Amino acid sequence: MRSIGIGITLTLLATASFAQRGPQPDHTYTSAADITALIAKAKSEHTNQPTIAQNILRLAPYQASLEYRASVGPAAVHEKEAEFFYVIEGSGVLTTGGKLTEEKRNGDNLTGTGIEGGKNQNVAKGDFIVVPENTPHWYSKINETLVLMSLHVPRPVPAAK
Repeated sequence: MRSIGIGITLTLLATASFAQRGPQPDHTYTSAADITALIAKAKSEHTNQPTIAQNILRLAPYQASLEYRASVGPAAVHEKEAEFFYVIEGSGVLTTGGKLTEEKRNGDNLTGTGIEGGKNQNVAKGDFIVVPENTPHWYSKINETLVLMSLHVPRPVPAAK
């Protein structure tokens, strides 16, 4: 089942992923064994930070990342990109909608310490999630650890009328 999930994940990566930051060489294949090694590396490097992110694939201008989440981190809003998630391992609660608490700007993104008034959704291994641009989202509960594949997909900005 896990290899099916990884296969589906790699297929999805070919069609969508998140905006690349800075010039980096393309990397268009990552094996299941490589994903397992990335997870082990993140687990060994985890200290007090809530999330460790590592590159999975890259094809300019897109990038897919592995996110190893061992505790609750900040909430976010991406103003110009949707975000797709695939749950590789673990489970937790994803809160979407509502309003960021203690909101701060970070380029085209907003961050906050949490979300007020959002909708909670239990997520677990094998689940796919899409968060549209301009939507607050936050992994508000992590059950031990949560390992995700994250794809940020630039969305066209509508022309001003």
